[in-house]
This record gives sequence, structure tokens and C-alpha cells, in this order.
Amino acid sequence: MQGRSPEVVARLRAAPAPALPEIADGRSQQGDESLLRGQGFVQIGIGHFVERDAVRARDEAVRKGREVGADKTMIYLPAGDDAALVATYYVRLHLPFGANFRDLTTEERNQLGAPGVQIGDVVGGTPAAKANLLEGDFVLKFNHAPVQDKPRFQALLEQHMGQRVTLTIRRNGTTIERIVRLGTLAGEPKR
Repeated sequence: MQGRSPEVVARLRAAPAPALPEIADGRSQQGDESLLRGQGFVQIGIGHFVERDAVRARDEAVRKGREVGADKTMIYLPAGDDAALVATYYVRLHLPFGANFRDLTTEERNQLGAPGVQIGDVVGGTPAAKANLLEGDFVLKFNHAPVQDKPRFQALLEQHMGQRVTLTIRRNGTTIERIVRLGTLAGEPKR
């Protein structure tokens, strides 16, 4: 998973890795990822398999899915003679927050008149999704204190795992508050 070690992915898994991932033929990588994210799956990798024999390429993609501990492997057949078979690998994670976020640009900070972070992808079934956080929301405050930047927001999320927190959000020019019941990591007690 981008920016996460295999150890972190293992710690965030919703359930132990299956002996054999669910294998499905994909339609569109972007569309499938969007659909699976809504079901709580997170993409952990992409494989490209250049084999003249399509059966061997598929077998290799499935083997790699087992190796990486994927819950689901999506297979995309080659588009032409020289194209590679593509496989995407997904894991259902137990995410304490469930959305990625980024620092604001200088222009965004000036427009908002405050520091904060912007929400990116929101994974279905997570605390962020249940609190109705949406991609594009600006998080300005955490428990009524200003959010300075991405690293400090991440630290606040980690410090408050298992607790109810209030996020002050700016969405389409309107400021609203959302209560989020943060989850915990596997093996950590709720607070």
C-alpha cells in the first residue's frame, strides 16, 4: 500500500489474509477501485504480467495475490498483442479514521482564512464515511482547536483513537461540525 509497510497493512487488516484471494475479472481499474473503496477495500498494489500465454499470466497474477495477502484480486486482460495483463490487489482494512488527507496550499489557506487539511478519498464503512465526511471537505478544527497541518492532524487522530471527536468542516462555503467516533487498531483498547 502506498506509503505503508507490509507490517502496517497487516496491523490494519479487518481479518487475517485468506489462503486464496477472491479473483474477479475487472471492467475498469478506476471504476472498480471506486466501487471497492465504497465497500471498505483499499488497493495495496498493481502488477503487470507480460506473458505470451494468457493462462500463465493469469496464474502468475493469482500467485502474486496470495503472496501479498490480498483479499481480492482484480484481473484486467491485455488490450493488444504486446500489452500486459494487469492485476490490482485489494485488502479490506479496519481503519481508525478512513480517509486520506493533504496539507492545504497557500492559496487555500488564504481563501479559507485558516490552516487545515483537505479530505481526499473516503473509504466506505469507516468512521469518516459514517460521519458523512466527503472528498473535498476542509477540516479546520479538531475538538474546536485549529488544525495546523497534515502531520499534526495525523497525530491528533492517533492520540484520540477510540474516542468521539468533533471536526469543524468547511464544505462548499458552509462551516459545519461533524462528530466522528474514531476506531482503534487491532489489539488496542478503546478509550
